[in-house]
Amino acid sequence: MNGIEKYKDLSKDELVRVLEARDRREVTRLGLIWEASEIERDKALNVDFVALDLLPELSVGAASWRNLIIEGDNFDALRFLRMVFSARVKCILIDPPYNTGNRDFIYNDRFVEKEHLWRHSMWLEFMFQRLTLARDLLRNDGVILVHVGEEEVDHLGCLMDMVFPGKKVGKFVWRTRSGARVSKNHFLSIDHEYILCYANDGFEFAGSAKTFADYSNPDDDPRGDWANFNLTKGQSYRERPRSYFPLQNPETGVWYPCNPDRVWAYSSLTRIKPGQRLVGMSMEDVIREKKVLWPKEDKVVNFESLDSLYSAIDSGTAPRHLRRGLPDLDFWVGKEIGFGMPRYKMHKSELEATHNPLSTWLASGGEETDNKDEIETETETETLTVGTTAEGASLLTAMLGTKEFAYPKPLTLTQALVQQTTRPNDIVLDFFAGSGTTGHAVLAQNCEDEGNRRFILVSNTEATIQEPEKNICRDVTRVRVKKAIEGYAHTTKKGLKEVQGLGGDFAYLSCRKIPPGRLTEISHEEIWTALQLIHCSTLQPFNNDSFLWAGDDNLAIVYVPRFNRGDVSALRKSLIPCRSAILYSWQPEVVAQSLIGLEQVQYEAIPESLARRFGQKE
Repeated sequence: MNGIEKYKDLSKDELVRVLEARDRREVTRLGLIWEASEIERDKALNVDFVALDLLPELSVGAASWRNLIIEGDNFDALRFLRMVFSARVKCILIDPPYNTGNRDFIYNDRFVEKEHLWRHSMWLEFMFQRLTLARDLLRNDGVILVHVGEEEVDHLGCLMDMVFPGKKVGKFVWRTRSGARVSKNHFLSIDHEYILCYANDGFEFAGSAKTFADYSNPDDDPRGDWANFNLTKGQSYRERPRSYFPLQNPETGVWYPCNPDRVWAYSSLTRIKPGQRLVGMSMEDVIREKKVLWPKEDKVVNFESLDSLYSAIDSGTAPRHLRRGLPDLDFWVGKEIGFGMPRYKMHKSELEATHNPLSTWLASGGEETDNKDEIETETETETLTVGTTAEGASLLTAMLGTKEFAYPKPLTLTQALVQQTTRPNDIVLDFFAGSGTTGHAVLAQNCEDEGNRRFILVSNTEATIQEPEKNICRDVTRVRVKKAIEGYAHTTKKGLKEVQGLGGDFAYLSCRKIPPGRLTEISHEEIWTALQLIHCSTLQPFNNDSFLWAGDDNLAIVYVPRFNRGDVSALRKSLIPCRSAILYSWQPEVVAQSLIGLEQVQYEAIPESLARRFGQKE
């Protein structure tokens, strides 16, 4: 296609947009640019309407259902979810295709091969369209966690910075396998993956509760329990000269040299210049408040001359923090010098937080995660111990009896992330649901802490021209979550093992696209599904009553599919006790005229109100 042919079908306004987009690219000095059409992108968002068809025969548990499994292209599903779940999701946890070129990324019903000229542009546009929709679903304290491999981690980081500007939290690293898979070209085993984390301002990880096992009060300190902590911090004397000074025990007169590689955690008033002031406590304050734990029965030395000090340094018999080349070594001549190291008396009442922050390192089961010898302050970090992909594969094989799904994430990893990012009543979304690990993890965490979290899983069929009957959502995602709920049996080396179900439910739904200008063809069932998801926390199937009711007396949701004046009395009687109600109807003006006097009722037109929420103009 030559240059003219490429633009011949564009209107004047569309051509102006193309030129404006090109100008923006040309002035960009730092950022990520890929081949894409903004016009086609915008058209794809709202050119058609997406509805969901409820399939009770594939759902699990009795209605009303709390959880959702949605079959369909996740771009379509996200457009629908933006209409009904905008700003309501606490955690989005996704594992998109890594774009390795090994038949893992399907674009327009075909796998993208490693040699494809626009492979990375196609992947970036695919992800951009979905991430921009997902962004609108997050609560003001929401978080999104995205799994990614080495192939696209750098591109994804730039993309996430564009979609979630200023929202970057960090990047987790986890070891995917215990063995080695050495590359042919460089003799390097890449046995890790990443989880990129972006969040809105109100988000915090749960961390881990401090045990306070090290706190006690052996000296009956009236300030309460305390623990023995390091009195130094991780900067050198060149970096923090105000914190590098000799320290004297006022009771014994013994002096203690500062570690030149880890200076005192508090600065001294003797080290500040005129006009300067310290923020927080000085070392003099710390000593005065008896917060220093001085060495007991300490070995002490006294050097009569600088030469004798140098000799002791050279022979290794001087206190360990004295060495040649340090400033003011002559200060130590004639002083009683201790060999021990003063420590800090940390009172439990001083602690600002009752939890330790989360570490970005996700350790495998065999790794050592204890960092108590590394403590610089009162805060340790919580390092999550998770499994490898082998654990995920083993569990999926036990549940489904198949090894067809490659490299599923371990349940321990996903559940740990759910536990760290959510509270008991939150909503978790995974729109690359795959084998259903996220749904399983939400159920497992609910079982563990008696929570009421809800999951929304979106999974495509992944059918291709070669495999038109393939349906990952129905045959893998759904089946795995069903077995997690109901329990399953599998054969081990010791015989048949029964695994108890976690309980729960889900409604199974399927995406349907309604062509432009034909929204009036939407079914009553699809309308009732959408209205419940907008306003309620559970979903019930449609029935053929003259009007349908959901919610409670504080806020009732009513849908009138076919208005019949003979139903006015029953409808009025139902609405009178409600403090507030929203009534949806194809004839809202007619219904409102029949219910005059019910000031608490708000009337909405169908399908116009849904089109407006979706972003369409009717």
